[in-house]
Amino acid sequence: MPDNISEILLEVGKTLGETAFMCSIALVIAIVAGGALGILLYASSTHLFINSPLLNKALGATVNVVRSIPFLILLIFLLPLSALVVGTKIGTEAVVIPLAVAAVAFFARLSEASLAEVDRGMIEAAFASGASKLKTMFSIVLPEAHVPLVKDVTITAISLLGFSAMAGLVGGGGLGDLAYRYGYQRYNVGIMIACIVVLVVLVQIIQAVGDGYANRIERKRS
Repeated sequence: MPDNISEILLEVGKTLGETAFMCSIALVIAIVAGGALGILLYASSTHLFINSPLLNKALGATVNVVRSIPFLILLIFLLPLSALVVGTKIGTEAVVIPLAVAAVAFFARLSEASLAEVDRGMIEAAFASGASKLKTMFSIVLPEAHVPLVKDVTITAISLLGFSAMAGLVGGGGLGDLAYRYGYQRYNVGIMIACIVVLVVLVQIIQAVGDGYANRIERKRS
């Protein structure tokens, strides 16, 4: 068990890398799959695009089911799927699967709401000028929702950091695993404090980077 400062820092550095691995892969999947799902949710809810109530209800119900399950329960429930996909139920690779599933549903709803805030007048004007639905989506709707979507990514990244901390309860590695095994089970206050400090700093960095990028986009538009 690490006791001195150098050993604690070594363990924190190792588990920080595991946390970064889990969260970064899950975030990329969330942006791609969750973003696509958010676009479908938005497009199927308005007559301006697909306007398919049946598709919207089916997608919405699926997303709501995933979001209604507490992450710890979802994590345990999806471990067999992790074993099927990556060949193991433990470790950082296994935790990526439930992390990604939770993040996709989370980001899908956020992105749907952000897209719905785009001025309908701009969309109708694009259609009136002869633009196709696909072109309007990618040249009008998504660019206009750029800032809110950046903020959605920031929120998702911070949420993933919190979700990943629960991975320690199933041997998933990362800062949560270190805090649980050494900080809680072995009453190592130094480890616990170090993990808390690192997590707080990470959240501040993610928020600052996300806000900074969003503000830069807004300044360019003004």
